[in-house]
Amino acid sequence: MSKRTIIPFGPQHPVLPEPIQLRLVMEEERVVEALPAVGYIHRGLEKLVEKKDYNQCVFLAERVCGICSFLHSVTYCQGLEEIMSVTIPDRARFLRLIWGEVHRVHSHLLWLGLLADSFGFENVFMHAWRCREMVLDLLERTAGHRVMLGVSCVGGVRRDISDEGLADILRTVDALQKEFDEFVPVVLNDYSIKQRTVGVGKLTKEQAAELGAVGPVARASGIARDFRETGYAAYGEVGFKIVTETAGDCYARMKVRCGEMYECLNMVRRAVAAMPAGAINVPVKGNPTGEVVARLEQPRGEVIYYLKGNGAKNLERMRIRTPTFANLAPLLAMLPGCELADVPVIVLSIDPCISCTER
Repeated sequence: MSKRTIIPFGPQHPVLPEPIQLRLVMEEERVVEALPAVGYIHRGLEKLVEKKDYNQCVFLAERVCGICSFLHSVTYCQGLEEIMSVTIPDRARFLRLIWGEVHRVHSHLLWLGLLADSFGFENVFMHAWRCREMVLDLLERTAGHRVMLGVSCVGGVRRDISDEGLADILRTVDALQKEFDEFVPVVLNDYSIKQRTVGVGKLTKEQAAELGAVGPVARASGIARDFRETGYAAYGEVGFKIVTETAGDCYARMKVRCGEMYECLNMVRRAVAAMPAGAINVPVKGNPTGEVVARLEQPRGEVIYYLKGNGAKNLERMRIRTPTFANLAPLLAMLPGCELADVPVIVLSIDPCISCTER
């Protein structure tokens, strides 16, 4: 029997952007078990909700995670709008969709760059992040900020996009598609990338379903599940295609996210073409009374907000289930049997965000 060694991976590691530790049980160079250790960055955001009024907490929800900040605030607002029986204007629904899908492209490009960095492909890293800069510049021109947009509010959105701004979005989307057409096929067909990702970190469809995988992790294992199917915001009018793969390895997860970037651009085009006129928000009176479970599809998967109000301006409770939390159990199933050098690639293939997981 080979001698077993326990090697700590994280919470600080050159290719690990998030503070999670995995205690890797090794037999020579092969991982036989992975034991997680979390709890390095608990920020107490859920408790802070009890001290701020529900409108201030829109900005608090946006800071749960920087990369999908806008979608956190939309989930929170959708939950309160359901509790308070508020129907937002059609234009606000379309604006939320546009900013949300642009945020999804931004998140996937950031992830692609970090994944390439994990196996030393700096050229892909720089190219993906150069495209990401185009997305961030677009967000700044339309919303006023690059990452924390601050445009969501209970009852709609705070900021409109002019006709010139919508035309700017279409120009940027076309420019991004041109960039994707140039480098995405190269990335997906590169020999070195395939060597590091094909067959690595496999998660079967049965494992994904049993362990509760969400988002691209589940869709890369053949589970065609995406909460946008329910038609919240303007998805019912715009529609979209669920991108799936069946291999369940790191390469399949990369293909799913690359395919989703194209689908995001198509949805933005359709939303701009169907953009209704009218107001962008409605007045909201009173305080929330009741409880609700709000759900939304983030770049990493489905996020769940539990909100409870008792008629006061401060919420009684907010509880968040982030997609990374759901994907940690599948991650632990991917690692046994892999080589030590593949651990960073597999960990990054789920696009982990431990900051929002722990809050």
